Amino acid sequence: MGKKRQILVIGHNTNGCTPEHEKVAYDVGMEIAKSDSVLITGGLGGVMTAAAHGAKDGNGLTVGIIPQDDASEANEFCDIVIPTGMGLTRDFLNALTADGVIIVGGASGTLSEVCAAYMNKKPMVAIRNLNGPVAQYIDGYIDHRENVKIIGVDNAKDAVKKILELITA
Repeated sequence: MGKKRQILVIGHNTNGCTPEHEKVAYDVGMEIAKSDSVLITGGLGGVMTAAAHGAKDGNGLTVGIIPQDDASEANEFCDIVIPTGMGLTRDFLNALTADGVIIVGGASGTLSEVCAAYMNKKPMVAIRNLNGPVAQYIDGYIDHRENVKIIGVDNAKDAVKKILELITA
């Protein structure tokens, strides 16, 4: 048995997370579990909680890499909690831990993780029509280096299917 694929799901924390973001994130988590991949998140609220909840309901394994130094800060759907005590610097750990990244909306913290993943040439897929600062880069690149194209998809099932294709390519 080889290493399991590790898929990072990023997006809005509790502030700014809409019911639509939560539904999409839950469905992404469920699809990740169905694919027998490991869900990685930042371990906190909003999209992170919803994705982990979906993965747990799908009998998947969830990992939360949290910025605090106290594991009890993680959401209740994290099987494995990695308390970094690093604050937002942990965004780089999230990106480096992932084989691929799925973006569900988000704000500046999400953009930080996207940039870390981009600089490390991690495959990325973004759900269209969820707004946020990443929306302008969907189906394009962050900068002139064209490290990794952020592929746009329309739903959770397509997001997981596409990220798995990109990881195994």
